[in-house]
Amino acid sequence: MDNRTVLTFTMTAYAVMDNNKHGLFTVFLLLYLIILTLNTLLITVIHQNKELHQPMNVFTCMLSVNEMYGTTALLPAVMALLMSDTHETSVKWCLAQVYFVHTYGCAEFFILAVMGYDRYVAICYPLHYHSIMSYSKISKLVALASLYPLILFACFYALTLNLSFCGKVVPKLYCVNMEVVKNSCSSVPYISIVGLVLIVFLIVPQVVMIVFSYMQIARVCGKLLRESRGSALKTCIPLIVSLLNYTIGSLFEVIQTRFNMNHVAVDARIFLSLYFIIIPSVANPVLYGLGTQTVRVHILKRFIRHKSLPSKIRDSASEYYAGYIQRPVKQRSLVPAVSTSGGDGSGVTGSKNGDAERGNNQAKS
Repeated sequence: MDNRTVLTFTMTAYAVMDNNKHGLFTVFLLLYLIILTLNTLLITVIHQNKELHQPMNVFTCMLSVNEMYGTTALLPAVMALLMSDTHETSVKWCLAQVYFVHTYGCAEFFILAVMGYDRYVAICYPLHYHSIMSYSKISKLVALASLYPLILFACFYALTLNLSFCGKVVPKLYCVNMEVVKNSCSSVPYISIVGLVLIVFLIVPQVVMIVFSYMQIARVCGKLLRESRGSALKTCIPLIVSLLNYTIGSLFEVIQTRFNMNHVAVDARIFLSLYFIIIPSVANPVLYGLGTQTVRVHILKRFIRHKSLPSKIRDSASEYYAGYIQRPVKQRSLVPAVSTSGGDGSGVTGSKNGDAERGNNQAKS
């Protein structure tokens, strides 16, 4: 690493932002604070309420931690370079950012795949949900989703670390592996080939898991009563939206890195290059917080207790929460023993042969 002929890279994408850099700095700072606040709030609410200690919410917390990890690797550096006169970053930091940003992306997709598996078990095997999603199984899934992307990408990343760099130009707002490799002093086509193979190992297993899970969910939902079918599908909506949101942003980033995108407007390229980190990090805590009834109830309770809401909203929330806690436990949208919600509050029961009968039998037991 000491043989590099350059010590800094110039991030040329910032040149078009110079005229508005103070306004953009404010926007990025607000986005960063919003992301940290929303994700920290969601993790805190789930951690402090035992009713929310369910497998799906464990994976939701993992998603929030990963999103704070990804945005912290991106936005502070973007803000610093935006206010810089030279828009230069050190080679060492650039290489570190490559690892952080890429492992964020790999882990995000893996966690979403695990959450899809959780929905599959919850809807297709509601009576066995808690036995299948045992503490041991959850621990293994958490370890796999955390370590698999870190270790697998590190093996590929070692190839980049061994390069010497003569070029100085990175035409993006942040460092990505292929743009850094283009600045190598020698031609290294094998890194591109290994990178494509790596994508197969990082993407294909998760895609198979997601496709299989939702095919099975669709099959089972086709046999449910209309009311139960709607409730079951409702539990999948936040995950489907998160998955589509992240996939669209990631596909553009991969395409932009691998192919010439000069025909696309610069502003559009900049926005879409940030999309796959910033937008999911804002949207997901809202989807899994306010979009999930059991979590939403506890968030409202927290604001009511601290009187952080305007009086009219607080009064409405108080009535909502009072009505919620006065209901019999089995009628609440928490996780009954046969719930397919896995902790997200849907309370869907039964699958193939009579949803109501299964719910009654489980209630008696």
